[in-house]
Amino acid sequence: MEQTTDQKSDKNQPANKEQFNRSIGLISNFALGFTYLSPLTAVYSLFALAVTLAGPPAVWWILIVACGQLLVALVFGEVASQYPITGGLYPWARRLWGKRYAWIAAWIYLWALVVTITSIAEYTATFVASLFHYAPTPGNMLMTSVVLLLIMMGVNMSGTKNLARVAKIGFWCEIVSVIALGIYLLIFHRSQPFSVLFDSMGVIAKDGSYSTAFMSAALMGLFMFFGFEACGNVAEEVKNPSKKIPLAMILSIVFGAISAVISVLGYLLSSPDLLNIVTGKTADPIPAILNEALGSTGATIFIVVAIVAMLSCILSLQAALSRLIFSFSRDRMLPGSEWMAKISKNSVPDNAMLVSCLLPVVICVWVYFQPDNLSRITAFAVIGIYISFQMVVLAALRQRLKGWKPAGEWTVGGWGMLVNFLALAYGIGGIWLLAQPTDSVAFIDRWTVLVGLAIVILSGLLYMTLAKPFGRSSAPENDAIEYATRLNAGQDC
Repeated sequence: MEQTTDQKSDKNQPANKEQFNRSIGLISNFALGFTYLSPLTAVYSLFALAVTLAGPPAVWWILIVACGQLLVALVFGEVASQYPITGGLYPWARRLWGKRYAWIAAWIYLWALVVTITSIAEYTATFVASLFHYAPTPGNMLMTSVVLLLIMMGVNMSGTKNLARVAKIGFWCEIVSVIALGIYLLIFHRSQPFSVLFDSMGVIAKDGSYSTAFMSAALMGLFMFFGFEACGNVAEEVKNPSKKIPLAMILSIVFGAISAVISVLGYLLSSPDLLNIVTGKTADPIPAILNEALGSTGATIFIVVAIVAMLSCILSLQAALSRLIFSFSRDRMLPGSEWMAKISKNSVPDNAMLVSCLLPVVICVWVYFQPDNLSRITAFAVIGIYISFQMVVLAALRQRLKGWKPAGEWTVGGWGMLVNFLALAYGIGGIWLLAQPTDSVAFIDRWTVLVGLAIVILSGLLYMTLAKPFGRSSAPENDAIEYATRLNAGQDC
């Protein structure tokens, strides 16, 4: 009897009584990746910084990074199509390289996701404070962030269908708050010519070079274009995952780039005092632009829509992290793995979800005592995710050089090797940009990103050496060529 695509995909799952229900379709999977990517969050959080560093041309980083991450998504798509397994980066790295390599890649990715959730919760808290008109003191931000994290955990635990519903709501809020608002500003409030997008407006770096200044503004784009991998993190809950997950990843990046460009163009070209934004005289430009264009009532409505979109982003991030922890625990790779590898009656890894909420809460407490470090830990989160991404890209390239030809239902065909090389080159460039030191005099502050990364990697290596968690699972590893051969031969995999 011929198997369905979903039945074939289920053969990838480890022999484990804990199984998910397939309830996520293409649109919901795309919405999950898009809301995790959340152009609104990146634009609102880093618009002022990017324009101050490089002037209006900073907008081009959105397209530059989108093209680079699209290459990465094509590589991920081929891997996910052959291995539609919950957990994403961890099982992919394991099947492409080996258990030790996968363990450290997932360890880095895990902590990067924890810090990313913390960052988004803290940024969302500032919106909530603005909406309810209370002071954004460290104490208020801590309490607000914790409440938001707990609420989103509750929604996640209520079931995958509710996750998909909220992801769709967040998707439409993103569309309204970035695309619709951007178009409105461009049509009815444009006060700058399009030529300003090529005008640095006198911005130069300390070394007197504009190219250095432009490179320093890359964080806006680099922070924006990850999250598409969440489409693969929930692979065992997706219908027809081998075909739909790669498409959902690509759609997340394409629509993310379109919406972000329209949004930034709207803010840039509708600002009558653009020079004041570039020089830093207008410290918080987006609220100022919105109040002038929409009035206080319109600006309040936008804030509500933005909060819903950012909450959906937190929801998607928690879902991705919990599935990674579940996948890690299912292979007995973490302390307390047996407890975290359980699935509730709602088909949700509740215990892993609880950990996915509590770890960011701990980081929020640290931010309470060190509020000035929020931007630095954000940069750490981004470089951690980029490194774990590129570990998968490198592992895929290694297999290609050994003769691997992806055998999922979705591939890029003969372009695979070139795409893989270009994706790796792009990723290395992005990591180099993120690793650049700040202008701070203090050593720790100047090298916060690399210091944090070193702590995560060294602690992971130490745990690997002492506990040897990678040896606890009999799950397949380094079998890309063998598995592809079996799939091409039509064998029951």
